[in-house]
Amino acid sequence: MTQQISTELFTTNLYALLTETFESVHGIFLDKGTSLFETLDGITAAQASRATNGRCATLAAQVNHTRFYIDVLEEYMLQTNKGPADWDSSWQVGEVTEAEWAALKQALRDSYARVRAIMEGFDSWDDDNRLGGALAIIVHTAHHLGEIRQMLCVLRD
Repeated sequence: MTQQISTELFTTNLYALLTETFESVHGIFLDKGTSLFETLDGITAAQASRATNGRCATLAAQVNHTRFYIDVLEEYMLQTNKGPADWDSSWQVGEVTEAEWAALKQALRDSYARVRAIMEGFDSWDDDNRLGGALAIIVHTAHHLGEIRQMLCVLRD
């Protein structure tokens, strides 16, 4: 026998997780003030331009990669995939100016807002691409949020 959950139950929880991951903490899994956008608001361009060691990407590259991933998953969810993604290019961000850093953060906000609106417009979640894509965005972003927060332990010293 197949058990189903209601779309309302699923989307209520999905949107709460998206909000906590990106916008503001409500106590689901993050500490107060540690959502992605809250974290990024306290980072300078100089900090974003540094890597924690010679083998790691800059914090700015972490942000660009997260934005890139959201854009790729948007195509996946809409089934408009244009072919293999150039993942390596998403990591090619080094030193950034204040204006470039602001633009990277805004591009991430724009991608998130766009994909969130798309999700909120779905009439059904009975689709592997939609369901898997939405969950992957949360998990992947939470991973990079953790990476960014760990980098700050070094970059703020």
